[in-house]
Amino acid sequence: MKILVIGAGAWGTALAVSASLKTVSGQAAHEVSLWARNAALVEAVQSTRKNERYLPGITLAPGLQVLGGTDASLEASLVGQDLIVIATPIAGVRGVFQRLQQAHVRVPVAWLSKGFEAPLAAVAGAAPGALPGVGLLVHEILAQVAPDLLAGVLSGPSFAREVAAGQPTALVAASEHADVRAALVDAFHSDTLRVYASDDIIGVEVGGAVKNVLAIATGFCDGLKLGLNARAALITRGLAEMSRLGVALGAQNETFTGLSGLGDLVLTATGDLSRNRQVGLLLAQGQTLAQAVASLGHVAEGAYCARTVVQRAQALGIEMPISEAVVALLDGEVTPVQAVASLMERTATVEQG
Repeated sequence: MKILVIGAGAWGTALAVSASLKTVSGQAAHEVSLWARNAALVEAVQSTRKNERYLPGITLAPGLQVLGGTDASLEASLVGQDLIVIATPIAGVRGVFQRLQQAHVRVPVAWLSKGFEAPLAAVAGAAPGALPGVGLLVHEILAQVAPDLLAGVLSGPSFAREVAAGQPTALVAASEHADVRAALVDAFHSDTLRVYASDDIIGVEVGGAVKNVLAIATGFCDGLKLGLNARAALITRGLAEMSRLGVALGAQNETFTGLSGLGDLVLTATGDLSRNRQVGLLLAQGQTLAQAVASLGHVAEGAYCARTVVQRAQALGIEMPISEAVVALLDGEVTPVQAVASLMERTATVEQG
């Protein structure tokens, strides 16, 4: 299989490395190319065979091609591929979709991006729970700008470094198209990386977006040293928030007890490699959001999509008190201590999903 990964950040590089190392009967199973827009990055990775900027310490397999630097090189790279994987931050997904639509791509396409797009001035075609000026999930962007693509999402509990190092990982390939699900399983399922198929693209996307917001909450809970009881409560009630929003948007409830829901939430909320968790820890130390994000040097999607999560929930009449507390904290309206107090002061009620 010929696979093109667009975007040479940590996650895109890690999946390209993993696919390029897959073998069948002792031979490379795939011909993998990694495309990056930054010409300097492309040159550095080509010469050193390492992506020290985003995935330091990992050596690329000899057969992994590194391309990019110009729009023309992207157009040329699309030709002859069997699978195209979009590994850009969510801010770049719309533009890539448009390019693929214009190029009349007919092979399976998948995206790795998790979260909501930054709100546009207006939203054409009312998605469930969407309002003008409210950000969209990636499958909603796809419906707007590239409806002809056969596409889906690859998501789940995964840190890029561990995948690149060949440590055991499990992911979910979700699409309404069986051919897309099959292509993703064929491309990435291996001795160290299990890929499960799902047709619940909405559930997988909501899980991937909301868990980043909840990881910020858990980070500042741990940063304040509130204890393991508090952490468990946040994760459990956060899962209920995630499920309520997802089901209201059209997802299957059972998806949220699986890899892309509970699994990804636990990893992101508790793992020290989680950038969103680190944001929460830094906020608990008294840093501003700007200071916390700058110190990471990488995108922490939860910091950008938290407000949209709350807006989409409010449009649907869904209560998400933990997410609302995160937004107030990120906006500097409350301190971490006040945010926790507001949650603990809520009226007692019957536990439900």
